[in-house]
Amino acid sequence: MERAAAAAAETALLREKASLLRESMRRSEAVREGSAAAVDSIGRRMAAVDEAVRPAQARTWSAYSAHDNVARSLRAVEAVVRHLDAVREAESVILESASKGLTGYLDTVDKLKSAEDFFTSNRICKAGDDALKRVDELLHKAAAELENEFSRVLSECSKPVELEQLLKCLPSCSSAKDSAESQPNPGAVLSLPTLIEPRYVPRLSKLAQKSLQLGCHKQFVKIYRDIRSSTLELTLKQLGVEYVTAEEVQTAQAESRNAKITHWIRCLQIAVKLLFPSERALCDQIFEGKHAWKDHCFAAATSKSLLNLLSFGQAISKSKTSPDKVFLLLDMFDRTLELQSEVEAVFAGDECAENRKSASTLVKCLAQAAKKTLIDFKDSIVKEPPKNTSTDGDVHPLTSYVGNYIKYLMDYLSSLKLIFQESSNGDGTKSGLVSEISGIIHAVETNLDVKAKQYKDHALGILFLMNNINYIVRSIRSSEAKDLVGDDWIQRRRRTVQQHATQYKRVAWGKVLDCLSAQGLTSSVGSATEGIAGSVGSIGSHSSTTSTSVIKARFKSFNKQFEEVCQTQMNWAIPDNELRDNLILAVAEILLPAYRSFLKRFGPLVENSHHASKYMKYTPEALEQTLGRFKLCGSHNRN
Repeated sequence: MERAAAAAAETALLREKASLLRESMRRSEAVREGSAAAVDSIGRRMAAVDEAVRPAQARTWSAYSAHDNVARSLRAVEAVVRHLDAVREAESVILESASKGLTGYLDTVDKLKSAEDFFTSNRICKAGDDALKRVDELLHKAAAELENEFSRVLSECSKPVELEQLLKCLPSCSSAKDSAESQPNPGAVLSLPTLIEPRYVPRLSKLAQKSLQLGCHKQFVKIYRDIRSSTLELTLKQLGVEYVTAEEVQTAQAESRNAKITHWIRCLQIAVKLLFPSERALCDQIFEGKHAWKDHCFAAATSKSLLNLLSFGQAISKSKTSPDKVFLLLDMFDRTLELQSEVEAVFAGDECAENRKSASTLVKCLAQAAKKTLIDFKDSIVKEPPKNTSTDGDVHPLTSYVGNYIKYLMDYLSSLKLIFQESSNGDGTKSGLVSEISGIIHAVETNLDVKAKQYKDHALGILFLMNNINYIVRSIRSSEAKDLVGDDWIQRRRRTVQQHATQYKRVAWGKVLDCLSAQGLTSSVGSATEGIAGSVGSIGSHSSTTSTSVIKARFKSFNKQFEEVCQTQMNWAIPDNELRDNLILAVAEILLPAYRSFLKRFGPLVENSHHASKYMKYTPEALEQTLGRFKLCGSHNRN
């Protein structure tokens, strides 16, 4: 029962709560409907108010717009008036000279440029158009005045650099007296000469920068080019550098030409190391910031002076060749090549490409001229007249000249390798330089063969070849050329010398040795002569007499032949002491044993006869001494 009563009470409570919730929802709905009606009423009233105030609001906004328009118009008029006043103020300044006050003049130009920009972008009235026209006229006059001022200042401060000032910048010399002999130390730090007094540079720079703003920079470039180019030319002219042609160089005497080459090398160093870098620095200072512009100015200002400077080198390379000219060309090639990196540095940039090309072209021309000179020299050797031979078989002047020529060439070995584009050939083929040196030597050998044939005495011709080939071998062995031609080449030539020596012994001393031959001789002396060919019993007294007379004739013939050889060859020359000693020794080694044998075999037939000493004129010892004296007479010691 108690449980049923509790459940009924709980149910009644739930119903009461549900009833209260429904009443609350009804009241809330009533409030919502009342609020919506109030809002709708307020909206209708606000629309009516808005409609009533709209005309007044429109009149107020119109007043505001009119006020803004008036203010803007006033500001525009004020700007026009301000710029017109600026133009009028600038006019008096522009019509005066810029030299009276450059800073004020440039400020005025800035104001005119500002006015120009204003009137160009604000075409609002005829007065503005007239003012713009006037501004353009004034700016044109200002540009002309600034050009005149730039030209005046640059002309006044551009003076040729004195020689003494240039020499002070070189650490190797301090006066013009030693300028020709001394060379600057490659590792030394050089101080650049002052081309323009520093106080003028800022003024010129301001003018140059303003020319770019006014659009007249091309005229400034022309002014700079003309003035600085002529000044640089005058500086080089003071050094003795002017444009020359191949014809002018060709007519100069050899000593004068050599001196001029030495001087030109010196001037080239001064220009590349001092003048051109100084001109580059000045150009960079005046035309700062505008790289293409300043590079163009520098290239234009230096191009003519560079061409004048290089013209001498070009003229030398194109002038008539002579063998000795190759050393001058190699000197010039070395110096220009040494300076090439500095040329590339100072003439850096696209605008200076032609200047760099001119310098590199000279290096190539000198290389080609040196190569052609060597080729022409080889051809001239082949054409050397064969009749002008020496009377003593000594080393020919052509041989000694070529030998020394090749030795001196080796002083320029590194340059020659560059000229002939040497490389390490692993295929066994000869390089260009080796072929050229070998070709010169071969030309000499060919010429010597022809000359040797001009000698009436065949032995003297052989001696001539032996002396000359030996001289060539010695010259090559004593220079770096030995590494070029190789040991095989030297050994082949030494064998050739030995062959000529052997041939000389056979031809020159053959008749003398023939007199000592037993062939055709007989004797019946018997026991008086040991080892005599023939039989004693088979030859009678007549035969013995005949044999004695033949032996006497043979002794007499030997004496005559030996003395003739000594007399003839007394004035022959073998300048190489070692070669001469070896050759005389070789002759003695053949002659003395043969004479002793002949004397031992046939001497008994003559020694007891009347006037035996007339036939047996020489003892072996006396013969050896005579050969010794002949040795001394044969030495001319020519180098």
